[in-house]
Amino acid sequence: MFWMYIILGTAVGIGMFLFFNWLMGYRKGHIQIDFDERYMDHQEYIQAIGEELSERGHTVHYKGDHVFMVDGKPYVFFERNVPMGGVPLQRTILKPQK
Repeated sequence: MFWMYIILGTAVGIGMFLFFNWLMGYRKGHIQIDFDERYMDHQEYIQAIGEELSERGHTVHYKGDHVFMVDGKPYVFFERNVPMGGVPLQRTILKPQK
């Protein structure tokens, strides 16, 4: 009976870890950007994403409605706010658009 709880606890722990990674954008083809400062103004946020992607060597164009063209492929961006050590981290995830 004790071993069953250990196995169940391990399975739940692994499941939570995989769900967190999926939620934070760690998937094939996704681009993650973490900003140290928070962008509340949408235009400044769009500009910061474009500058970061350009610094990484990508060609970038913002089409509007949360869609970027990165190296000729469309990506939809969304943000996640994650508390890291009591300080919120603004994570930008660009998901390939199908």
